[in-house]
Amino acid sequence: MRILVIGAGAIGGYFGGRLLQAGRDVTFLVRHGRAAELAATGLTIKSPKGDAILRNPPTVLAEELHEPYDLILLSCKAYDLDSAAVSFAPAVGRPTAILPLLNGMRHLDVLDARFGRDRVLGGECLISATLDEHRAIVHLSDNHEIAFGERDGATSDRVCAIAAAMTGVAFEARASEHILQEMWEKWVFLAAFASATCLMRAAIGDIVRAPGGSDIVLGLLDETRRTAEANGFPPRQAFLERSQALLTATGSPLTASMLRDMERHAPIEADHIVGDIIGRAGRQDASRTDTPLLRIAYAGMKAYEARQERTQASRRAA
Repeated sequence: MRILVIGAGAIGGYFGGRLLQAGRDVTFLVRHGRAAELAATGLTIKSPKGDAILRNPPTVLAEELHEPYDLILLSCKAYDLDSAAVSFAPAVGRPTAILPLLNGMRHLDVLDARFGRDRVLGGECLISATLDEHRAIVHLSDNHEIAFGERDGATSDRVCAIAAAMTGVAFEARASEHILQEMWEKWVFLAAFASATCLMRAAIGDIVRAPGGSDIVLGLLDETRRTAEANGFPPRQAFLERSQALLTATGSPLTASMLRDMERHAPIEADHIVGDIIGRAGRQDASRTDTPLLRIAYAGMKAYEARQERTQASRRAA
């Protein structure tokens, strides 16, 4: 199976690197600068599950893509999705399966419209990783899992082939017959988590110590839960209990990656993670899916983006 990994950042670099480490046929689609870095220093993974240095990992530039791949592993940020789709389009052929690992659901609509629904699988990943100052991939926790499947729940030949390709690799891979349910549940948690920590500019443990903090976090979770339910994907009770425990844990240092992006003045996925779930709530019965807390958090995120745009415009004009 020929696998094209889009980008070699924290997520794509980790999972693609582990596949390459296991001897799979992997190529990274990267820009010129990242290609030069990888040629010079290799792909480095620092992880509690085992470090790895992969010398001269195979890379390709967008202008060099001329043949289809069997699997495209897509893990870009949502705001880069349109440009990423343009770059890997020449690698999409009749047999190609696209496995996106983005959060939320909007990316499925974008990919379906461009490449056809039959080519796009459901997928999600569970990992905390970042790039350090030397551009090495730093795996920050014990979790490193990919789940994937046909969106209609079928057990297809291509899902079985992907599962076989990921067997024996140094991360957990799981084919799922309920991948859309799992994607919605992750989105329910993530939208509430990101909204709470970005709104309060604090970790979960600090929020729950504040007067009314737990009520705000649980209110956000209830709004995302009701939205999923109204869209036909009611979260399961065990998931809700785990989410409530994580979002109200005293002393928890957890912050959403979106808050960490804001703290370093980077772009954020406000529209994809929070704006879209508000939009999907708005298509349903308002008495069941009113989202006042989510809308407050989203307004704060958009204000951050407006300030970033104003700051960048001032710098360009200077």
